[in-house]
Amino acid sequence: MTTPQKWILFGVVKLALLAVAVGVVFSIYGCNTMQGIGQDIEKAGEAIQRSTR
Repeated sequence: MTTPQKWILFGVVKLALLAVAVGVVFSIYGCNTMQGIGQDIEKAGEAIQRSTR
């Protein structure tokens, strides 16, 4: 692998890590608290139950 290819790969890895970090921040921000996370999971479970009836 040549040096330019290594720098391109390094950039892609950095971009992927940035995308994951942004996703984590938005998901935490959307739930707001641990209680909010529990409520979101409960609502998702209820929606799945309703869809299977």
